[in-house]
Amino acid sequence: MNKGFFITLEGGEGAGKSTLLEGLRAHLASRGIDPVLTREPGGTRLGEGVRALVLGPEHGEVCAESELLLMFAARAQLVREVLQPALNAGRCVLCDRFADASYAYQGGGRGQPVERIAALEQWAVDGLVPDLTLLLDLPVDTGRSRIAGRAASDRIEGENDSFFERVRKAYQARAAAEPQRFRLIDASQSADRVLACAIAAIDDLLEARRA
Repeated sequence: MNKGFFITLEGGEGAGKSTLLEGLRAHLASRGIDPVLTREPGGTRLGEGVRALVLGPEHGEVCAESELLLMFAARAQLVREVLQPALNAGRCVLCDRFADASYAYQGGGRGQPVERIAALEQWAVDGLVPDLTLLLDLPVDTGRSRIAGRAASDRIEGENDSFFERVRKAYQARAAAEPQRFRLIDASQSADRVLACAIAAIDDLLEARRA
């Protein structure tokens, strides 16, 4: 059993995960909790290298199968090097994306079979499941407009709207299938309102752990 607790943030492009992550860090700090913040793909030396390979358009085409395997390679390293040690030490971990992202992006977006993703998940994450997943949901066109001002799109951000619609639907399906773990948050609201909803979900988790 994990001594700590594991919270993940999920959502499509432009959902505001990075902004929310910082707000949640500050909230937890106000409650005397020093969280470990990490991201996917990334969070380790190997994971950051995978991130550059998968997202960098300069690396050319990456087939769907290779993308899926690379994501899980980075995830396996993150679990063993960062997540599980932190949780075993009683830390709170906030992670920008986890296995749900593969069901959404490589499954919904790329069309990889759910059974294949599930088999890789079982092997790579060693049974680790988030205690709470905050899914920031917003229309694709809203998310696209939010990231339009960025200097350059990475390889996944450059996909078309139909790709991101499939990603959104896959995320929504995951949330509907596991309502006890997911908290669906309307990310088209103001950043302050999104933060308030996320804080309420985390405080509920903290209270449940005390009970």
